[in-house]
Amino acid sequence: MTINTKYVGKAPNRVEGPAKVTGTAKYSAEFEVPNLAYGVVVSSTIAKGRIKSIGADKVLALPGVLQVFSHENVPRQAWFDRAWKDDIAPGGSPFRPLHDDEVKFSQQPVALVVAETFELARYAAGILEVEYKEEKHETDIEQKRDEGHAPGKGKSGYKPPKSRGNANKALDEAEHRIREEYIHGTQHHNPMELYASTVHYHPDGKLTIYDKTQGVYNCQQYVAKVFGLSKDDARVINLYNGGAFGSGLRPQYELFLSVMAALELKRSVRVTLTRQQMFSIGHRPHTLQTLEMGTNPDGTLAALKHYCLHETSRFEEYTENVVNWSGMLYQCDNVHLSNQVAALDVYTPQDMRAPGAATGSFALEVAMDEMAYAAGLDPLDFRIRNYAETDQSENLPFSSKRLRDCYHLGAEKFCWSKRPMAPRSMREGNRLIGWGVAGGVWDAQMNKASAKATITADGYLTVESAAGENGTGTYTIMTQIAAETLGLPLEAVTFRLGDTNMPEAPVQGGSWTAATVGTAVQKACQALGEKLLKLAQKMDDSPLKGASLDDVEFVNGQLRLRTAPEQSVVLRDVLQTSGEREIAADSTAIPNLINMAKYSMHSHNVVFAEVMVDEDLGTVHVSRVLNVCAAGRILNQKTARSQVLGSVVWGISMALMEETVPDHRFGRYMNHNYAEYHIPVNADIHNIEVLFVEEEDPYVNPLGVKGIGELGLLGVAAAITNAVYHATGKRVRRLPIYLDKLL
Repeated sequence: MTINTKYVGKAPNRVEGPAKVTGTAKYSAEFEVPNLAYGVVVSSTIAKGRIKSIGADKVLALPGVLQVFSHENVPRQAWFDRAWKDDIAPGGSPFRPLHDDEVKFSQQPVALVVAETFELARYAAGILEVEYKEEKHETDIEQKRDEGHAPGKGKSGYKPPKSRGNANKALDEAEHRIREEYIHGTQHHNPMELYASTVHYHPDGKLTIYDKTQGVYNCQQYVAKVFGLSKDDARVINLYNGGAFGSGLRPQYELFLSVMAALELKRSVRVTLTRQQMFSIGHRPHTLQTLEMGTNPDGTLAALKHYCLHETSRFEEYTENVVNWSGMLYQCDNVHLSNQVAALDVYTPQDMRAPGAATGSFALEVAMDEMAYAAGLDPLDFRIRNYAETDQSENLPFSSKRLRDCYHLGAEKFCWSKRPMAPRSMREGNRLIGWGVAGGVWDAQMNKASAKATITADGYLTVESAAGENGTGTYTIMTQIAAETLGLPLEAVTFRLGDTNMPEAPVQGGSWTAATVGTAVQKACQALGEKLLKLAQKMDDSPLKGASLDDVEFVNGQLRLRTAPEQSVVLRDVLQTSGEREIAADSTAIPNLINMAKYSMHSHNVVFAEVMVDEDLGTVHVSRVLNVCAAGRILNQKTARSQVLGSVVWGISMALMEETVPDHRFGRYMNHNYAEYHIPVNADIHNIEVLFVEEEDPYVNPLGVKGIGELGLLGVAAAITNAVYHATGKRVRRLPIYLDKLL
């Protein structure tokens, strides 16, 4: 029987799928540990001020209540700011839960009630009386337009934008010009799984922490530094993640509170946030953008100016790369980019799927549509006319770029040539029909990661790395890479992740996991293959004597010569003959710094959208979306398509529904629940098609892969916005597009 071991690029089912659909996959609040107590967080009701008193005595008198933790009795922790910083912390002083009596933002945790049962803890938290001295707050960035400042340190990964040429002079001389402001409000991640930490307190004082996170090592480092523990004393595990979208890149405050309570009470503790409290752990910032563009008589861009102002907290200077993409996506010699922040009485914003790019590309791509109409050009033709062959911001060639192929393939599939230019020129009965186009660009990143591969005498392979799995398909693609590298069936390979007892991997974010951990897995399996070859060459009458690793291949559970496949040995026989019960190898993968200096590495996409707008009611239905991505080598067609499908759904949400609404009188988000924070349901989603234009890229990483999870979101909201204009003739520049904006 021949086993097909060519898995990379195919579409096998998720290897963890059965565990998820049968309920055997455990999430962070589902681990049963002995002697478990329950903590419930009490959140502030003001946006700024001081805590005058906390009425703990009444609550502590309830039988079964173990403790009320607040700033009045919080145990001593690390003093310096650097101890509280995680891997992706922005500049400034990180938030310290229960540190003192100061309230810095609405819904700040001000107390933790711990009890024998969850129900009792919830009741006790509900009756805890907290008295405040309220101070004047500022939460409205639209009142701070003139108070922005250029960020200092920004955040990890922030790159100050680079300008070039003389944009003002070129604008003055341009044939056609536009200048508009584009706004979208605050958005929150809202993954289905609530943030939770279950801390197992062992008799020897060591902790096993099951935390909802995108980076177990990041959380372990945070806990160790804050509480003065050795890493051996705090093991962090996250096997499955019910969505995160960037909200789990940083340790959230339930981790601190649960560990603090477990150490103080010397027993296991679980803390789970409520849906309302999920709105207090970070968000995509409210952002104001201004774009100016001008064209030459031939329709090429003469100048581009992009200014952004977004909010940050008073205590950290979070900054997104909002405007940088405008200097890269299109050919233009005169570009001025400016990124500013304004400090408000809100919690620090946080990375949210395609941070900065989702925001910046919306404004850029709607402005490109407006500029095309001002110049009398088809919006797709205008983009192709201004195609960037090189990255002008960095003055580097792209490692690979097939965006032009995406344009042509998408236009053909969508039948773009049949689109009339004039708005309000397509309809069915009382429904106005519009077609829009937009695109995006996202970093193709790789970081340092390690992996370990172990094969046993029965021929089964286990590979492990402390990566995360947010539902993106990490379990599956790593299994595919390992199986193909060592020529084994998928059923003979197990990939394990999410545990600080495993080789280190970075947080799962930035769409770098496939490239980063995938390369480490491949290298570990190759190192194991080299050990297997040496053992095979020691076998009596070995057909592989004298062969190098380049001379052999792993196929169908065998190790054989490439030039003479009949000269082979079975992997199980190699181990059994050697007498070894198992053989292991580990490896660390690092990015190629030379290639990173020589090439601009990015993935690209283009989105075509069709909308139907009820002429009388103003309701918008997105009837068709086509997303065409150029993202290097696609490892799994099914999981990759699912990633982009999810991103398109989010883009529809971003365009038409999603907004966290503040009441600035109280400095508080008013729709902090699933009932009023609107997201799409099945009835909102219609025909979505995803296509990939694969790229051969020998420079980006050994696997030739690029991230797609963030990329798939780019262009969707802008394409829908542009389609709404084409349907109605009304240009909307503030998201989301509610029906009242079209009536």
